[in-house]
Amino acid sequence: MIGTTEIVIIVGVVLVLFGATAIPKFARSLGRAKKEFEQGIKEGQVDEEDKKKKELEDKKEES
Repeated sequence: MIGTTEIVIIVGVVLVLFGATAIPKFARSLGRAKKEFEQGIKEGQVDEEDKKKKELEDKKEES
């Protein structure tokens, strides 16, 4: 299990390797990617619902 000391050491190494200015940019891009991913999932769900509704309407028209 990772303890507090290990986390502090890892954060320190990351700061040294990437610098303090690169980390906020990276975090911002991760946030944007997450937001776009969630929007894509919602759009996919809406598309599926529309497809199901259309299939039901088509079945009703055939009857």
